[in-house]
Amino acid sequence: MNCSHNNECITKLLLMKPFIIFAFLLPFFCISQYKLLSTEGKYQGKKLYVNNPLQNDGFGYCVIKVTVNGDVLPASIQSSNFEINFDLFDLKIGDDVFVVIEHFEGCTPRFLNPEVLLPKSTFDIVDIEIGNNSILKWKTKNEGGILDFQIEKFKWNNWISVGQVRGKGGSKINQYNYKLPLHSGINKVRVSQIDNTGKTRFSKTLEHSSKIAPFSMGPYSVRDYIFFYSNDKKTKTRFEVLDAYGNLLKAGFANNVDCQNIVNGIYYINYDNKTEKFIKVNK
Repeated sequence: MNCSHNNECITKLLLMKPFIIFAFLLPFFCISQYKLLSTEGKYQGKKLYVNNPLQNDGFGYCVIKVTVNGDVLPASIQSSNFEINFDLFDLKIGDDVFVVIEHFEGCTPRFLNPEVLLPKSTFDIVDIEIGNNSILKWKTKNEGGILDFQIEKFKWNNWISVGQVRGKGGSKINQYNYKLPLHSGINKVRVSQIDNTGKTRFSKTLEHSSKIAPFSMGPYSVRDYIFFYSNDKKTKTRFEVLDAYGNLLKAGFANNVDCQNIVNGIYYINYDNKTEKFIKVNK
């Protein structure tokens, strides 16, 4: 700014002040017109599709820019629907994906199939065994994402979950272990995963013979309590009491079952690795 006197400079600055303020605020006005939409997950080998509506004024489409893990999508987005092809970003199965869509206000694009970024159960068992102290150990590879492993045991004519371990994901070899709650006799054990498709993936079934002494129960015609015995001593075990229709009435871990508050009739009791029938009678 050239001026011969201070007063002249001050006058020129005052005249330029509105322009300076406008120039300073212009980027903020522009930014406020944009909004962000995002989704994230793991690359599963599939494309992500986006619905891209027109702007409110009908001139041009809503989406301004798409980035994947910070890199701009090098493909056309000027259509009512477009695809995000992750092959353009040299991603591998199981890699982290973070997609950000920058769009105008007054319109909202939509991810049409965001479930393609959810992890699927793809694990392969490298090794699985039941070691010392009833520890289930298994190694996996090719885990498509981070999903829980369910530890299942065949008991009372059903596969039931007895615990879970968080998966680690990735293509590398992962190792896991879990302390098994065993019952007497032969224990059948496996691990499984269920993903967003609802499909369950299983390991092979292992059989392990425990050294726990067999259980018995009594009395079979009960007025107040049923007791569980092992080696002729009252011993705690997991149990379930069901009515004649299969409805669960009681469950727990104890050396006895209080039957005083159930009505007379025929019932079934699951305990240890057995299912037996008993009758509730009046006092």
